[in-house]
Amino acid sequence: MKLIIAIIRENQLDQVREALIDAGITRITVSHVSGHGRSKTEEIYRGQVVIPNLVPNIRLEIAVNNEFVDVTCNAIISATKANDGGLVGSGKIFITPLEEVIRLRTGERGPDAI
Repeated sequence: MKLIIAIIRENQLDQVREALIDAGITRITVSHVSGHGRSKTEEIYRGQVVIPNLVPNIRLEIAVNNEFVDVTCNAIISATKANDGGLVGSGKIFITPLEEVIRLRTGERGPDAI
């Protein structure tokens, strides 16, 4: 089991969600987050260098069984490449091991709970 965390731009959410549904991934958690990556955009305001505010993004969290890791990542990548034009700040995907999952309603554990 893996936990896939994707940080994407806000305008990409609908395309990514549709691509995930088409790939058979229907259970996702979406959060509004903000941050900044490697882009070092600086602005000059009244003669002083100012670092702009944090950029709003979307964080997707998707728990999947091992056989769905590539399917999920490929769906996210294809959906974000379709409309980003190679822009800096397109996002990231993080894949981490998921030790245990418990479905609260039934008490199921492990891959069956996903």
